[in-house]
Amino acid sequence: MASKTKVLQKAEFNPKIKKYLLIYGVLISIVTIVGIPLLPIYLVVAPILINKYFDRLSAELTTRALRFEKGVLFHVERTIPLDKIQDLTFKEGPLLKYFGLSILKVETAGGSGQGQADLTLIGIRDASDFRSRVLEQRDNVTDNKYSSSSSETEESTLAVLKEIRDSLKSIDQKMNSK
Repeated sequence: MASKTKVLQKAEFNPKIKKYLLIYGVLISIVTIVGIPLLPIYLVVAPILINKYFDRLSAELTTRALRFEKGVLFHVERTIPLDKIQDLTFKEGPLLKYFGLSILKVETAGGSGQGQADLTLIGIRDASDFRSRVLEQRDNVTDNKYSSSSSETEESTLAVLKEIRDSLKSIDQKMNSK
């Protein structure tokens, strides 16, 4: 069973996320105007929380799922089966580009409302490579799933047809013997 959950790739996160999150928080505080008086407290507390957040960040691709863990105050641990992943989308804004970061959004079948991602991964190094790897593994999983269920269906259909053939032979023998 361990082979079913073999880790194929672990995502590495860019340490620039720390600066990005700090500056993003400062900008939000300034824009909201109400946050301006709280800015000194934010600048003291945020670096501590951001470091803990960064230390807890992890994402890994296994043979069957995408696992992700993050959070300090609110710990989030998600496992998304690969066959449920619909799309992986990149997002870059001016601030993200400045830090050389991107956001990878994971959207699943039957997941969140339209336009909302089920999972957001910020600052993965070589995000395009990680995205390609996830999509490739998803395709492998879905191809194997459908091919195995197809062969199972063929086998069960063949078994039913053999039963029908045997029943018809039996009926034919009984009719010929009368």
